[in-house]
Amino acid sequence: MFAGAALALVLAVPCPQGYAAPRSSEAGKAAEAAAEVSAQEILEHSDRIRFPPYGFQVDVEITTTKATGGQEVREYRLLSKDNTRTLVQTTAPAIDRGQILLMRDKDLWAFLPSVSQPVRLPLSQKLTGQVANGDLARANFVGDYQPKLLRTEEINGQNMYVLELTAAERGVTYHRVIYWVNASNYHPHKAEFYTLSNRLMKICHYTDFKVLGDEIRPTRLIMEDALRQSEKSELVYSNMAPRDLPEKVFNKDYLKKLSR
Repeated sequence: MFAGAALALVLAVPCPQGYAAPRSSEAGKAAEAAAEVSAQEILEHSDRIRFPPYGFQVDVEITTTKATGGQEVREYRLLSKDNTRTLVQTTAPAIDRGQILLMRDKDLWAFLPSVSQPVRLPLSQKLTGQVANGDLARANFVGDYQPKLLRTEEINGQNMYVLELTAAERGVTYHRVIYWVNASNYHPHKAEFYTLSNRLMKICHYTDFKVLGDEIRPTRLIMEDALRQSEKSELVYSNMAPRDLPEKVFNKDYLKKLSR
């Protein structure tokens, strides 16, 4: 109330000739940005940049660099529908081919060819390297978090919205996320992921923006361990294509057929 009244007073009183109004504070910048677009709208726009809202498939190669200097490469194919149902099929290495993750809403199951029944898994469990199950199976920030616009920042000459995403309920991949979004085009720039105890776990950088599917999207994500930055995983997305996916594909009783 006081800040708004002060701003109204400044606008109502003409400035003396030669007087330069002071630059707005970070809080003022955030307020101005919020007047143009809400935190929810920013997040919705950015989610559509990251992944399309319709049915699609995309290939993901994950290269994990360990602190010792060794590397591990794994490959996956994602089939997704409405960003609420996703299949993650392991395609390499050959020894793990046939392993499948199935996500329906916030429920996640794993199917292993050697196990007769699907196994329930948490989204936050590590899949490989710095990548959690939910990083591939459920990349839907809008459905999992309550966004708040904290401020705007300038990074490399670009204005960024800085959002705080707080988990809407238990069971999501991360408790809290600080998320940088380019104000000019809603491209994701960076995300910091925090635990329930508010410890910074890892940092994700969104890079290599190219046409993927029908939109310019980040095709490379770099996830770094917050404590050991030499440990990181690079996710490279390719071959995105629209798919008309029938509902039966996302039934856990159907997983064994997909592994053949």
